[in-house]
Amino acid sequence: MKLKNSQFLSFVKKEFLYILRDTWTMIILLLLPVLMIILFGFGISTEIKNTRVAVFDPSRDMATQQIVNNLSKSEYFIIDSYFTDISEIEQVLKKGEIGLAVVFSPNFNENMNRGSASIQLITDGSDPNTASSLTNYATAIINQWQIENRKPSTVNSQIPNINCQLKLLYNPTMKGAYNTVPGVLGLVIMLICTMMTAVSIAREKETGSMEVLLVSPVKPVTIILSKTVPYFALSLFNFATALLLSIFVLKVPIAGSLYLLTGLTMIFIFLCLSLGVLISIVAPSQIVAMLVSAVVMMMPTMLLSGLMFPIENMPLVLQWVAQILPVKWFIEAARNIMIKGAGISTIAQELLVLAGMTVLLLIISMKKFNKRLG
Repeated sequence: MKLKNSQFLSFVKKEFLYILRDTWTMIILLLLPVLMIILFGFGISTEIKNTRVAVFDPSRDMATQQIVNNLSKSEYFIIDSYFTDISEIEQVLKKGEIGLAVVFSPNFNENMNRGSASIQLITDGSDPNTASSLTNYATAIINQWQIENRKPSTVNSQIPNINCQLKLLYNPTMKGAYNTVPGVLGLVIMLICTMMTAVSIAREKETGSMEVLLVSPVKPVTIILSKTVPYFALSLFNFATALLLSIFVLKVPIAGSLYLLTGLTMIFIFLCLSLGVLISIVAPSQIVAMLVSAVVMMMPTMLLSGLMFPIENMPLVLQWVAQILPVKWFIEAARNIMIKGAGISTIAQELLVLAGMTVLLLIISMKKFNKRLG
């Protein structure tokens, strides 16, 4: 009995030592739970705060100023600017410079006293949840001001003095697919390119096949390219399939240029392939490569990319982390092209960031690969 206990304890000790000596295992076991708690605790929030608001107010009377002040006092809105021309609203919303436009009718105070004043709330409907929340917040604040300033003679009246009119640009029917399709497209590409490339090359390293290839006359760059080209082709096929499904099944139109969307996607695919190669070079085994690409990469991608939750509502640290996620830039650009019909000038920043990330990852990957060969 003592011998069996001794054997059991020796095996337990051996397993503990093995785990403690494996750096990647310790990182996964100890840091992954912390990462999940932080992301799920702080990243998941459906409440929208500090949305930038622009105002078009031709009358500039006391009533409109009080309503604007009440909007700015709330935690949900920040008054960003005043429009001088109502035609500017759609262009500013398309660029994402503001989240909501408040348009007052002319002679607002005078018309309100007569019972016919109106306020138009204009927002980007490509994200239905955000659009609904913003208009609900603004409507509630306006109605509260109206109750507080109602004349005594109209206390019991059921007819409102102010009519809030909602206008949702780009997605007036508030279909959820308009928001999710570009995001899911980015996730699918990242899953196939990054994880499958990382696991494929890591498997070659683990089985010893990579060493055999490296001592052959074939150049290392050729070996890496031969490993990534099939996943590039598969990603393009998935991209085409996703577009066909979104158009004919989900009824999501492509308002912008298909060529621009394809070019954006190809850059993103190259970036994901480069990231997969870098993970495979750093990771010592297939399991580590899969965990890093599927868990460590996919979880922040889903929570911090803006696919499920607004980035603006997250703590500042997580907002900074979101900026280094490639899929965040891809989703923003894809939504602008597909839903808003944006041109290359609108998504120029996203294109430059994705291209810069691709070049940086390629440089790091080649240096790591050459160092490993040396």
